Amino acid sequence: MSKLVNLLLAPIKASEEFAERFLFHRRILVLLTFSLVTLFLAWQAAQIRPDASFVKMIPTSHPYVENYLKNRDDLAGLGNSIRVAVAVNDGDIFTAEFQQTLQQITDELFFIPGVDRAALKSIWTPNIRWTEVTEEGFVGGPVIPAEYDGSPETLEQIRVNVLRSGQVGRLVANDFRSAIVQVPLFDRHPDTGDKLNYQELSQQLESLIRDKYRSDSINIHITGFAKVVGDLIEGAAQVAVFFGIAMLITLVLLYLYSRSITGTLVPLGCSVIAVIWQLGLLKLLGYGLDPYSMLVPFLVFAIAVSHGVQIVNTIAQESARGADSWLAARRAFRALYIPGLTALLSDGLGFITLIVIEIQVIQDLAIAASLGVAVIILTNLFLLPVIMSLVGIGDHATQRARRAEQNQNSFWRKLTWFSQPKGALCAVTIALLLLIGGLYQGKNLQIGDLDTGAPELRQDSRYNTDNRFITENYSTSSDVFVVMVTTEAEQCSNFTSLALVDRFQYYLTNVEGVQSSVSLADVSKRVTAGLNEGSLKWRTVSRNQLVINASLSYVPAGLMNPSCSLLPVIIFLDDHKAATLQRVTAAVEQFADQNDSEQIVFEMAAGNSGFEAATNEVIGTAQYQMLAWVYGVVGLLCLLTFRSVKTLICIIAPLALTSILCQALMASMGIGVKVATLPVIALGVGIGVDYGIYIYSKMNTYLVQGLPLKEAYLNTLETTGKSVAFTGLTLAIGVVLWVFSPIKFQADMGILLTFMFLWNMLGALILLPALACLLNCGPVSGSKQPISSDLEVNDVV
Repeated sequence: MSKLVNLLLAPIKASEEFAERFLFHRRILVLLTFSLVTLFLAWQAAQIRPDASFVKMIPTSHPYVENYLKNRDDLAGLGNSIRVAVAVNDGDIFTAEFQQTLQQITDELFFIPGVDRAALKSIWTPNIRWTEVTEEGFVGGPVIPAEYDGSPETLEQIRVNVLRSGQVGRLVANDFRSAIVQVPLFDRHPDTGDKLNYQELSQQLESLIRDKYRSDSINIHITGFAKVVGDLIEGAAQVAVFFGIAMLITLVLLYLYSRSITGTLVPLGCSVIAVIWQLGLLKLLGYGLDPYSMLVPFLVFAIAVSHGVQIVNTIAQESARGADSWLAARRAFRALYIPGLTALLSDGLGFITLIVIEIQVIQDLAIAASLGVAVIILTNLFLLPVIMSLVGIGDHATQRARRAEQNQNSFWRKLTWFSQPKGALCAVTIALLLLIGGLYQGKNLQIGDLDTGAPELRQDSRYNTDNRFITENYSTSSDVFVVMVTTEAEQCSNFTSLALVDRFQYYLTNVEGVQSSVSLADVSKRVTAGLNEGSLKWRTVSRNQLVINASLSYVPAGLMNPSCSLLPVIIFLDDHKAATLQRVTAAVEQFADQNDSEQIVFEMAAGNSGFEAATNEVIGTAQYQMLAWVYGVVGLLCLLTFRSVKTLICIIAPLALTSILCQALMASMGIGVKVATLPVIALGVGIGVDYGIYIYSKMNTYLVQGLPLKEAYLNTLETTGKSVAFTGLTLAIGVVLWVFSPIKFQADMGILLTFMFLWNMLGALILLPALACLLNCGPVSGSKQPISSDLEVNDVV
């Protein structure tokens, strides 16, 4: 085993000596190379654009989504779509002014690129018709009569046609004060073939529809996935503002900590360079930034600052011992190379484990975060020491570090109580109690959305206000769940199929959360009753196939496919909360298990709620798989580096406690595990492991020298521990301001990241030495030795 470990670590040890000599003896070449690469990648980063796709947000390998994609061409309008509600502030919609406005809005939406024009629905489109039974049989036509001229007579005719069309509660509000235009979307631009630009589409909806037609008498409400994404991208400006505020706070606190202009600007500048490199490389690789990965650059900045502070702190200590700037930077590089590289590799490999979640938006986030960590190795672990070797830390910072070494802080000495048996036992006992409490509260953690509307936005946001308007004024909500009933060709309209679908719809009426449903069976029943003088006794699926055929002479689009092998059942839900979706999917599965046969099969699911249900299932399974991979990878790297199971426990246990407490916090705050929140747990582990690795690595150098644990821990607190405390507090202060963001998911991330920054810091400073004491951890054999005395100025290539 020892030989295997040495074999695995040999390349890292070999790279350390080579990298050190190359960097510090070719500093001008290194700086020139980094400058040119930074300029090129900055040019690339300036061209990166928001990138969002409906397909990226759903798990395409899930059976529900596979069923939808298989029948996608026959399910027009049941995938990605938006709804535009045009409302009057006074009166009703049966006025010439309103009808003219509705017609113009319908026409404007028809010509927006990316709209599936054939499936667009409005009372002004020819695919929305009315039917009526007369003594001569069925008569019907478009809702808007051909002779419409805005006169009171034709407006009254529209009122009658609307009542006969069955669209009240669907395309026309129950109170007749608004009407909806249903706008299905393609995933790609029909002319260019590029992915549909949701930012541009959202701007068009605002400028061409809302701003143009909203007035004192008309109001516009817009909902749908594309609008949510558009509003999130629009909020990117606020994200940039909060990012700038966090940078400013870090700048001020870093100067107060280091008392050095170069020790402040250089690590901050290198951290910004890391973000520039990350964005530039993403652009080169063909990626953009979707709304859920816009926070990743800040996380990269945070990790970079964390490592930069460690390097600057070590340089200040070496300078205080008499080394010049070149020697101090080189010693700092040698001291932090292996722990820093181990921490960053743990971060990167931990982030890349998010790829196990088969949702493209999370996989893209994993790549973006891992790429960002990779460039930190170059910008902060390599470039930063080289720049500091040229500019130096400054006399003021050197004198301050010298005074700190001579006068130990009483606060740090008090913390050494946790490295003694009584204090350690107290710390571990409290940790166990927190663990029990976290596990108990974490049982309430739910998968999926726990609020109505778009939980990514605040409840008083424009989008959620629009969504509430549609929910309150229409019988059919915007939360649509579609069950695809498949049969053999030409068999979707036979009595057996329609009768079973009718029974299925009646079965759904007893499922909590289901508002209503519509299918081909409803068309057949309504027309059959109409053929029999409108008698309700005939409002059923006829056993006579000839009667069924006659009832289906005209079928609205979307209720069957051309080969009559698919009839979707469109289910309207109260909301898309996780509990609602669980009840509906469980009910459909139960019915399918009891009634599926070779002739007819009930398959889930299309519609926005169907996709949400599939996403919840994937996340519910993947979250534990992801955590297993994250901790497995981080644990393996720590084990290879320190070669001690006890050390592994000391580093991993505080991280695990933080993860459990974070889940308990999410449950307490009503934050569900979903696409936007799942990655934060892995990202928190990646950031927290840095603290543990740096603390234990430094403490081990003193243990190797023969110091007892208490003294080794005290010396660690005075050096590395001080940097960890500063970094944790600084980053927490930077992200806690996110709670004021208009984007709710950013505010939620701010709370969760603040919690994880602080608890990871406390775990590394308190729980780690306590575990080391109770586990009786001694110096790790074969570990990195202190090198301050073995590196001299005349050490040349």
